[in-house]
Amino acid sequence: MRLVGQRILGAIGAEWTYRRWVEPWVLRRAYEALIARTDNFGRLAWLGVPIWQPILDLWTIQETLFEVKPDLVIECGTNRGGSSFFFGQLFDLMGRGRVITIDVQKMHHIQHPRVSYLIGSSVAPEVVSRVSQEVAGTAGPVLVILDSDHSAGHVRNELSAYHSFVTPGSFLLVQDGVIDLLSRFASARPGPLLAIEDFLREHPEFELDAERCGRFIWTHHPKGWLRRRP
Repeated sequence: MRLVGQRILGAIGAEWTYRRWVEPWVLRRAYEALIARTDNFGRLAWLGVPIWQPILDLWTIQETLFEVKPDLVIECGTNRGGSSFFFGQLFDLMGRGRVITIDVQKMHHIQHPRVSYLIGSSVAPEVVSRVSQEVAGTAGPVLVILDSDHSAGHVRNELSAYHSFVTPGSFLLVQDGVIDLLSRFASARPGPLLAIEDFLREHPEFELDAERCGRFIWTHHPKGWLRRRP
């Protein structure tokens, strides 16, 4: 009987060890290999347009856009224009929606009739004022995506400036919290996670959508999907 008990306890211990240590290590190493192979997803394209987005996270964004059906998406961080182009084409298929995308410089020559491009800092008063005017003229849901400077301080400022634009039931997506988790991004810390945690403590009208964050296990946006309570 003692031998049977020892075997059972040994099996339980092995399972606990695997789930607690081995599985996360394997998943992390596999994700790091994917990041390395894709140059941190920097060599991906949507219909020939560079789109610097992790593929699985992009699919979750697509599902969320169809679920919420926003009349306006505010994107901080245009970069090479691929994500706003992608959103614009999704809205073409849905028959509604438009995008305002913001960056400090123009790094593309993309145009789409549903996309407006603003040049300037996402937290500059004149930019926030312009976005506020657009939100005021929007009747339907508004969704915000923060994907510009990922330093904790800047993300805090963006959260402060843009959270009120998110309509009840819609989402504020803070991208690239993975900076705070993977060693390859250590030089960019502190990143978004610290700002997210501070924000959630101060804003009970928002809640973390953990299921959406873990939709495909691997994500660049841990704790990134923040839902404004209805």
